[in-house]
Amino acid sequence: MAAPVLEVDGLVKHFPQGRARTVKAVNGVSFHIDRGEALALVGESGSGKTTVGRCILRLIEPTSGRVSFLGETITGMPPEQFRHRRPRIQLVFQEPYDSLNPRMRIGRIIDEPLMLARRILPLARPARVLELLDMVGLGASVLNLYPHQLSGGEQQRVGIARAIATEPDLVVLDEPTSALDVSVRAEILDLLTDLQERLGFAYLFISHDLTAVRRVCQRVAIMYLGKIVETGPTDEIFASPIHPYSRALLSSVLYPDPAQQRSRFLLVGEIPSPIDLPAGCHLHPRCPWAADECIRAYPPLEARQPGRLAACFRAGHEGETVEPRAYARPGTPG
Repeated sequence: MAAPVLEVDGLVKHFPQGRARTVKAVNGVSFHIDRGEALALVGESGSGKTTVGRCILRLIEPTSGRVSFLGETITGMPPEQFRHRRPRIQLVFQEPYDSLNPRMRIGRIIDEPLMLARRILPLARPARVLELLDMVGLGASVLNLYPHQLSGGEQQRVGIARAIATEPDLVVLDEPTSALDVSVRAEILDLLTDLQERLGFAYLFISHDLTAVRRVCQRVAIMYLGKIVETGPTDEIFASPIHPYSRALLSSVLYPDPAQQRSRFLLVGEIPSPIDLPAGCHLHPRCPWAADECIRAYPPLEARQPGRLAACFRAGHEGETVEPRAYARPGTPG
């Protein structure tokens, strides 16, 4: 059996804040992505999903844990050695305009990764640039334009063309549609789906846009305060989420057909700070299912159904609600 394109095992990333404070952004995340698969990493702002993506891309170094790409461990790999793998792992940014060099014409922007990767002969690069522009639905008319002369959707198409130029095995998409108008998002999502079917690379789709996730991804991993709380096939999680956080997140999705709306599942209060995490299950101060065991220990991420993992002691006890406990920060009574 072929190795996954990406394996993340026990990934941790903490950011020291002075002498006694630490932002615990990622706290033991594990998942894999197979070839040709699209996995969504979703959660509220501050859940740690973008930090996971940055660690995978080696834009920041993890505190601990392991990341393997095509069966090879890349965490701790010397930068010069990793540089030869970088063309195979590419990134599409959230803000398309900010990710494009305003002083470069579009043809030069797309040609730059081809030049750096040195995978094709210099004389073949102009034809490859034109091919990439056609693949993302732009064409030769934009070759000599600057980024500011394009719309937001066109700028993101340029970013996608640049990302796939080196024929990567994995593309990390960091909120690729959140900065775009609603009318343009569907076009970009259709483009991403089409390119994956044609080229066969894998996606890590980082997003809080659950509608986009449902359209593009085969599997979903849901994060809360630096940990994955549930994973499984997209259709199954949207139809019947197991974890209470997943239920709350998915109950906020708006559907065009009112008959599809699910009943509201509400959590109490605000998301805690990643500096002062609650003991036990991090969700217990907000969870209507919480019980004493949820305060004492963090539940393991384990199989609940075939192909479904969830980290919840109380999964299956939705009929037994308990009054949520107020979260007492360290050093305060409560």
